[in-house]
Amino acid sequence: MNGLYYDLHLHSCLSPCGDDDMTPANIVGMAAVKGLDVIALTDHNSCKNCPAAIHHGQQYGVIVIPGMELCTIEEVHIICLFPELDAALAFDQYVYSRLQAVENDECIFGKQQVMDEHDIVVETVKNLLINATNITFDEAFLLVASYGGIAYPAHIDKPSTSLLSNLGFVPPDSTFTCAEIHDFKNLHTIQKQHPYFLNCHMISSSDAHYLEDINEPSYQIFPASSKIPDILHTLSGKACPPRQA
Repeated sequence: MNGLYYDLHLHSCLSPCGDDDMTPANIVGMAAVKGLDVIALTDHNSCKNCPAAIHHGQQYGVIVIPGMELCTIEEVHIICLFPELDAALAFDQYVYSRLQAVENDECIFGKQQVMDEHDIVVETVKNLLINATNITFDEAFLLVASYGGIAYPAHIDKPSTSLLSNLGFVPPDSTFTCAEIHDFKNLHTIQKQHPYFLNCHMISSSDAHYLEDINEPSYQIFPASSKIPDILHTLSGKACPPRQA
């Protein structure tokens, strides 16, 4: 099939650092206007706005992958993507149980808004979502796989909350086969310093917190079909594992 234009790292108004205009409807609508074929909603430590985003994806003809940007105990950000909404929401519930129980202060950090398909706020999340969980980097990948998803390190070239900024190296027993880079101009240097990434499928997504920062149709992936499991297989080079009961 033809390639799919993508942006697989987007934050909604559920992330406290996300703009209030980043509602599920606005995100998917902007992706459609820009000509993107597939997006992933990846709020900090939560998947709670994925149901509304998927609804709007069906209306606009945009594939919406349910996801999360997990923050590990080392404060390394990892993109987690799931083939099914139910798996993402189950993972959401588990991650919240391992998030630091520190309440969000909206005046300092911003609102954490869960929206329905009409962009009406139905819930605000109590605990601060940008805090670290007590999930380790090494633990995260098998954990996500146990829910049927794939995981890969986010924005590895950023100076904070990335694998290389916070750990400084790729752990020798790492198994991830995909990685996200913010700027492809940095790829050669990173691969030279960390040869592990020579064997990774490298992608670039926006990490958008504002509508105008959502990617233009610049980068494509070439899955066997437009079905989400095939997209995740293309990213990881592996078939999505069955979710463990």
